[in-house]
Amino acid sequence: MALLDLPQYRFAGTPAEIGRQHGTTLGAPIRAFVAERMRAAKVYLHERGIRDQRRFVALGRECLQKLKEWDRAGWDEHIATAAGAAVDADELYTAANMTDIRDILALAGKRADAEGCSAALIPPRLAADGQVIAAQTWDLNPGDVDFVVAIRRDLAGGPSWWSVGCVGCPTLIALNDRGVAVGTTNIKTSDARVGVPYLGVLHRAIRASTRAEAAQVIETAPRAAAHTYWVADATGASDFECSATAAHRRDLADHPLVRTNHCLDERTRAIEAEPPSSSSQARVARLATLVGKGRQDVASLRKAFADRSDGVDSLSRWAEDAQGTATDACIVCLPAKREMHACRGPSDRGAWVRLGF
Repeated sequence: MALLDLPQYRFAGTPAEIGRQHGTTLGAPIRAFVAERMRAAKVYLHERGIRDQRRFVALGRECLQKLKEWDRAGWDEHIATAAGAAVDADELYTAANMTDIRDILALAGKRADAEGCSAALIPPRLAADGQVIAAQTWDLNPGDVDFVVAIRRDLAGGPSWWSVGCVGCPTLIALNDRGVAVGTTNIKTSDARVGVPYLGVLHRAIRASTRAEAAQVIETAPRAAAHTYWVADATGASDFECSATAAHRRDLADHPLVRTNHCLDERTRAIEAEPPSSSSQARVARLATLVGKGRQDVASLRKAFADRSDGVDSLSRWAEDAQGTATDACIVCLPAKREMHACRGPSDRGAWVRLGF
């Protein structure tokens, strides 16, 4: 089997110029991505008894207006991306932020969702080079793997950053040239509302010059729904368990911080909208074991993310598991070196590349 490559693109200028370049360069795959995400959303909503997708896009439109009010630069870039790709701006925004917007509309309540990512923050004492490491898998719709790219944005008068995510989307997992890295995993709480979805939060946070500034963005953002976020730099790392209305922080000390897709803080657990899935529980336990011993580096984390010890509940999630989710990308960030290692697809099925400055 040939390894999946990770396409790389570089756009520069004002937010609108970056968006226009993004949209015109990747117009065809962006249009296909919107169609794929809308198909996936339709299946998800139908399983929860919702047949009318008009409200889904209408909520996306309302959230896009919240972005305009909170982060005009992010809004300008999105509008230009949609125009360049010749897609409806509301539909692109809804598709890009599907997980948050569908949570506003249709939290399941009783069923455990098998979706989700796995993340680890490694302290210097457990890193081979004595520096902080931040790493994660990004797991969502199996079809998303066809649209995963690495994009470098060189913002006029601001930072440059590499982001790994889907075409047409703002920042997902990223590292900037100031050595600030960000990422996320999905959780669900009952306080989802019209607000700024997670990609908008991350897109604003990665423009920060310091970890403290990025942390403040995440903690104070008018968030639409629940997510966990992590922020790392050469001096340390922090993990945030966020509902739409509250944020609970853990700072990296001597032991790794690991995350999957259920709430760990008792205050967030009180409003958790779905029970923890067997996948989330198995992955957090396995990842804690793998990164809690020995010295970690890019190679060891690549190996950890390829682990299949728990079958369909493993860290490495395959489309053929038929769980409705799969590993679409893997990322290892070394903030002190200002470099990010990444692949498209599962860790042992993608061609790893180094993204740096």
